[in-house]
Amino acid sequence: MKKAPDQDKDDPKHRPFHPEEVIGALAMGLIALISFANVVVRYATDVSFAFTEEYSVFLLVVVTFVGCALAYATNDHIQINFFSNRLGRKGRFVSRFIALLASVLMFSLLVYYGAELAYDEYIFEETSPGLGYPSWIYTVWLPILSAVVLFRVLQQIWRVVRGRA
Repeated sequence: MKKAPDQDKDDPKHRPFHPEEVIGALAMGLIALISFANVVVRYATDVSFAFTEEYSVFLLVVVTFVGCALAYATNDHIQINFFSNRLGRKGRFVSRFIALLASVLMFSLLVYYGAELAYDEYIFEETSPGLGYPSWIYTVWLPILSAVVLFRVLQQIWRVVRGRA
């Protein structure tokens, strides 16, 4: 099924909703708010909110992973087309499929080892250096967000196999 020529993917009326956009925007907004508050308080009172760094780093990891998931969902992920465009239709398909399989492998490993790391932090009751919270509260998001990216990569593979991407 072909799109009508007037349907541009950047047109808000025809663009599908991606929850990653909302989550990423909220996380970026919180990072900006925390950083702004930290600067204002530091200059107004000579006191630093150093403990907020933990939140900012965590939110930056969230932004990174949801941005990666969004890139795969919209087929805007990094692609090196210099060589693949010279391979012909079948060669492009094979090179793209291999790249997507490599992504599946990488994010599968992140899911597995991230879950193992979060479990170890839970079992050994590790705490964060700044606030003293249990470290697994932050680390558990690594396998969860990696699974979200993995889901988007698998969606992209499905579109490539069906010839829609």
